[in-house]
Amino acid sequence: MTNPAISSLVQTGTKLYLDSIDPDLVKQNLAWGAVGATSNPIIISNLIRTGRFDSMIGELVAQGLDDDTLCWKLTDALVSQAQKEFLPCWEKSNGNTGWVSFELDPLLEDPAVNLPHAERVERYVELGKKWSANHANRMIKVPATPAGLDAVGPLAAHGVTLNVTLIFTTRQYRIARDNVWAGAKQRASLDRFKSVYSIFVSRVDQYTGENCKGLSSPAQGLYGILNAKRIWKENQEFWAANPTPLQQEIIFASTGTKNAADAPWKYVSALAGSDIQTNPPETNAAVAASSQEFSAHLTELPTEAICRELDSAVQVQHMEDTLMEQGVAKFVAPQKQLLQTIQEKRATLAIR
Repeated sequence: MTNPAISSLVQTGTKLYLDSIDPDLVKQNLAWGAVGATSNPIIISNLIRTGRFDSMIGELVAQGLDDDTLCWKLTDALVSQAQKEFLPCWEKSNGNTGWVSFELDPLLEDPAVNLPHAERVERYVELGKKWSANHANRMIKVPATPAGLDAVGPLAAHGVTLNVTLIFTTRQYRIARDNVWAGAKQRASLDRFKSVYSIFVSRVDQYTGENCKGLSSPAQGLYGILNAKRIWKENQEFWAANPTPLQQEIIFASTGTKNAADAPWKYVSALAGSDIQTNPPETNAAVAASSQEFSAHLTELPTEAICRELDSAVQVQHMEDTLMEQGVAKFVAPQKQLLQTIQEKRATLAIR
């Protein structure tokens, strides 16, 4: 069943993705007009806790798998289920939509493990090839860490469809794009080449709220939007100069509002008009329950005065360093929690 508010968002040119692979939410969001989804350890952990997948987990336990192997087998199975749901979108669009993102092992970035850089790169490439093999509409999600950025070129050359994630700045975006493009040009054909670059939005505004307290009230809470729009514009210009059969797009991620005073669709509205929005289920549900009628605002920037104020106040490298440190921690901790959840579920199933 279509939804008027979400339909108006889609009509602006936005491709709506769901930040979940919960089968029930996938079906609901597909009905609303979503054309893709993404996964991460928090999503998998929460699905395990529902008890809805106990039989699947029980079968994996019976195979004698250790917790880490079971974790990835389960993740693979759940992402594959979502891929089947979105496959018609992928086929209809010839590969421009219908993708489901699979996140590579966040523990590669665990400071406690402290893998050498070259070994991290090698593992990203190895795992990217492994988990993308024989999957038509699966994107491999690689973070824009130093090792992740060095891995995306070889992965693109191998034919892996990439979602470079955890991008906060133009610097990170440019390295990711250039490395992916250099790898893609090593392919025999660019016909199936597809890449996306996930720009985190609300976390940037959290940063300015905590670190740029001198911003005027009209400017506070706008840098995430300004930053994302600038990167989107540069991405548009780059691929216009380097055309490919499929679209190479920006994903607007971290679009759930963190400030209770903001409307749930603050970022949805500001970034409407093109490319991909990967929204939390709660954000899509709030939009669906609203009477909003969206229009394209992606090309509109704040006033020149506000742009100058924001550019003067934000120390971009400090912002990137801070948010990357936090972002890596938010990648690693959920993976550890997921393994703990699996261990607890294993114990529960053994009692039954």
